[in-house]
Amino acid sequence: MKRNIPILFLLSIFTFSCSLPDDAYAQVKKSQSGICHDLSSKSYHRTKNFEAFSTVDACLDSGGRLPKTNSSYEQAEEEALIEGRSYTSIYDRADWPHWIDSDSDCQNTRHELLIQTSNLPVVFKTDKACLVAVGEWYDPYSDGTFTDSTALDLDHIVPLKFAHGHGGDKWSRERRQQFANDPDNLLLVKATLNRQKGAKGIDEWLPPNHAYRCQYIDRFMTVINKYQLTLISSEKRTIGKMQAACNKHKN
Repeated sequence: MKRNIPILFLLSIFTFSCSLPDDAYAQVKKSQSGICHDLSSKSYHRTKNFEAFSTVDACLDSGGRLPKTNSSYEQAEEEALIEGRSYTSIYDRADWPHWIDSDSDCQNTRHELLIQTSNLPVVFKTDKACLVAVGEWYDPYSDGTFTDSTALDLDHIVPLKFAHGHGGDKWSRERRQQFANDPDNLLLVKATLNRQKGAKGIDEWLPPNHAYRCQYIDRFMTVINKYQLTLISSEKRTIGKMQAACNKHKN
């Protein structure tokens, strides 16, 4: 009887380990692009297609390589592979000229829109009338009204970084400038909500004001189609369901 106990014990361990998900025993994951991610890597949990190793050294011995610690084109390539989209170069906001003064009147894109969308005559910070200080603006994201211009951000409905990762990385600087200053893609909103949204698409973030969500989805997709940006399959599926729900609600 004593001789059978170790065998049964080992069998139970084997059965239990076989039922565990890959992540449970993969101390190190070698991604499809050959990068070795241990538990300290930011990409460890996002890496779903991998070869498992017990140590980093074993992964490196198999021909793998370590991820770079700083932002790099290699990391951008790795993220693209994980997310199932085409590889794009590193996003740099400086490559997307925004808040330009196209008519040389000292009022840039942001302040032009503050003037145009205020429900009351605006008050400028100085006699030069370049910078708007006070007015009255409605923010559909929060369903709130604001009078202090500094409480508002000028949001890109389709974020610049999102556009970059969905085809905009191939654009000329002139095309990026057009996109970054296009009124169709701009909306004055509560600053904290704009920063909460970040570079997320509509499959990851929607305004807290439910009454505006369907209109927001429509505006987002209008810009996507206007600039012929390419969504990945999972985004298309999620957005398609959202649009169907909105259409059902309209009817």
